Amino acid sequence: MDEQKNNVIEEQTINKMEEYKEERTDLTAFSEKVMQLRGEISKVVVGQQEAVALLLTAILADGHVLIEGVPGVAKTLLARLLSRLIDARFSRIQFTPDLMPSDILGTTVFNMKTSEFDFHEGPVFSDLVLVDEINRAPAKTQAALFEVMEERQVTIDGTTRRMSDVYSIIATQNPVEQEGTYRLPEAQLDRFLFKISMGYPSVDEEMNILKRHQEKRNLIKLEDVKPVLTIDELLQMRKKLDTVFVEESLLGYIANIVQQTRTSKAVYLGASPRASVAMLNAAKASALLGGRDFVTPEDIKFVTPSILQHRLILTAEAEMEGYTPLKVAQKLIDKVEVPK
Repeated sequence: MDEQKNNVIEEQTINKMEEYKEERTDLTAFSEKVMQLRGEISKVVVGQQEAVALLLTAILADGHVLIEGVPGVAKTLLARLLSRLIDARFSRIQFTPDLMPSDILGTTVFNMKTSEFDFHEGPVFSDLVLVDEINRAPAKTQAALFEVMEERQVTIDGTTRRMSDVYSIIATQNPVEQEGTYRLPEAQLDRFLFKISMGYPSVDEEMNILKRHQEKRNLIKLEDVKPVLTIDELLQMRKKLDTVFVEESLLGYIANIVQQTRTSKAVYLGASPRASVAMLNAAKASALLGGRDFVTPEDIKFVTPSILQHRLILTAEAEMEGYTPLKVAQKLIDKVEVPK
């Protein structure tokens, strides 16, 4: 009897090991796909490794991204490149001061033949939408994106139209201090998973860019880039987020960081619960991209500054002392004890 029982236990253990092994093999295939994506991006964009890693994390975590940087640092190029690598419908909206909400969402037109009103979809109806220079348009136009960013749907004339499961907005903006820009409303900023800051390249990276242009050998046109990922593959990747293990102490770590933003004297308006959920999902995506099925404190530390920097509103005193939301976010993260 005991022997039979032992055999059953042994069999169950072997089955569990095989299941675990199978899951690991899947993760290997996943990692290969990620490596392929990174490789294709590095052929076109020089440097900006952190921005690329955060952008891939956001796409995997099913979030919208805001990329900020001065003109000419490859913000739009990176967004367009990602849209080429994912085999999905793509549209681009160039925000200008005279852009109207109907130019984005679409409009209802009377059809003389059928004597009915037909809806003509705007560029927001796509899978990946690039919103270029989002802070060039006034608040009324920016508000047109509220519903579609949060609920993945658009309601026009009482009719609700759903977006696809992979729907993502990648927005670019120039720093707010530049002329002809409008500050984005807090409610809209909160809907972006990340705000990614893209800086100037280093001297070595600049040399690499110049060499590519000089030799014309390594210059790859966006039109020549072939898709690496299908929509189904991306959705399968996102399903793997549910299998990523997060220890309870790390949930406490996230909650404590968010709590710090609400009690800090340098912060006028702290992070909302939406930010803590974003930290959890982004950390899981970061772990998967690192080839792991469990989250570490490093994953949380990596994604948190980009999640918090656009959600924090500093006090006037903190701003006068030269603090930026990114600096404050970094200080608050350092204040919280890392779980052992």
